[in-house]
Amino acid sequence: MRFSDSFFARKFGLTSADLEAYLGEALANGGDYADVYFEYVATTSLSIDEGIVKSANQGVSLGVGVRVLAGEKTGYAYSDDLSPEKIRQACRTASCIAHGPSKVERTGLEEGSRHDLYPVLRAPADATLAERVALIHRADRAAREFDSRVFQVRATYADSLRHVLVATSDGGLNFDRQPMARINVTALARKDGGLPQEGYAGGGGRVALDAFSTDKTPERYAREAARQAIVQLDAAAAPAGETTVVLGPGWPGVLLHEAVGHGLEADFNRKGVSAFSNRIGQKVASELCTVIDDGTISDRRGSINIDDEGLPAGKNVLIENGVLRGYLQDRLSSRLTGAALTGSGRRESYQYAPMPRMTNTYMLAGVSDPEEIVRSVPKGLYCANFSGGSVDITSGNFVFSASECYEIEGGKLGRPVRGASLIGNGPEALKYVSMVGNDLALDEGIGVCGKEGQSVPVGVGIPTVRIDRMTVGGVA
Repeated sequence: MRFSDSFFARKFGLTSADLEAYLGEALANGGDYADVYFEYVATTSLSIDEGIVKSANQGVSLGVGVRVLAGEKTGYAYSDDLSPEKIRQACRTASCIAHGPSKVERTGLEEGSRHDLYPVLRAPADATLAERVALIHRADRAAREFDSRVFQVRATYADSLRHVLVATSDGGLNFDRQPMARINVTALARKDGGLPQEGYAGGGGRVALDAFSTDKTPERYAREAARQAIVQLDAAAAPAGETTVVLGPGWPGVLLHEAVGHGLEADFNRKGVSAFSNRIGQKVASELCTVIDDGTISDRRGSINIDDEGLPAGKNVLIENGVLRGYLQDRLSSRLTGAALTGSGRRESYQYAPMPRMTNTYMLAGVSDPEEIVRSVPKGLYCANFSGGSVDITSGNFVFSASECYEIEGGKLGRPVRGASLIGNGPEALKYVSMVGNDLALDEGIGVCGKEGQSVPVGVGIPTVRIDRMTVGGVA
């Protein structure tokens, strides 16, 4: 598709000449670089509780963000009015904030090459509301049918169709159409009048609605949520202390995302506030650990054809065989440090300037059999799911709450336990990785990453991993 046929050209009458004029206005007071970012997002969200559709919302947001870089200064302004005068006003505001000596030799805009990681012909937003409501009804029924002890089910569905266009003062012109859909199911179960226990599951990605009729069915997520709730009914209080921990494949990769991934974002490192600052080329993990951030995986929740600075997504090796190889870069950090761009500039919406962010972050598979990893542990903890966590970027210290855990006794999975928290330090924890499974799995498509008030969709993944030393905070 050519720019003249793009969404913004058709809907708002934008031309290349308009974009060049806006960039010229943004650089009127000098500066090293400028970009103009247009966004239009249509969203739908539905929820069901106790078999009744409790809410159904649809909405549209649109706007433009203008950024000017002058050395370390950033001028940013936005408008939710796409009239030419309001856009020019945003350009002038950003220009005034970041004025500086002009170092830009602007050329005409040239469209970037096109590729498509999520060729969705019929986006979820194109389906009828009835089709989408039917999905959460199916989830509700399946969770209730799983076990009579399930007494409450909440299911939600959300989708969006995001159109973006980025024009840059170095001549770049790129645009993208980004679909997204997701189903979440929460199930509550109770046994013999005891306290209710909760299970949660969900998934999605940059997919069409028919994906929820094949491998990403509402029934699949509903049964998984119900299963987790039932498991917790017989769970014992988690023991506390230092022990060996085995992480299961898939979603437990969120620990990698938080404890390691954020510390490898370039803005923290150029400011010297990350536990990984100034450590490129140094060993920061076990030689069994290779960590990748890859925005180029088809249909994944964290994947992007272009980042929010108009650059193609990348597959970036962050840690290779335990050695730190690089950081995730946006344009600002790249310009200030001289590092190569990685296609990692992301933003929540046109109201925010981009910053270095992860896409799909995972650890490569190893050679160990997952069952052999469990058999190798005389006493420890197996963590199959996490509900959340936090990390201190400067120190690398993290705390994660495990939502599904099992004791390991004599190399066998034992009783389920609840109330376990993993406490540790990202760089230190990776040094104690002694076995990595051959079963790499990515999460189902539920990840949302928060940073400095901005949320973006992400993916995580990990194979089964043995960590020899980890502090567990429990309730026993």
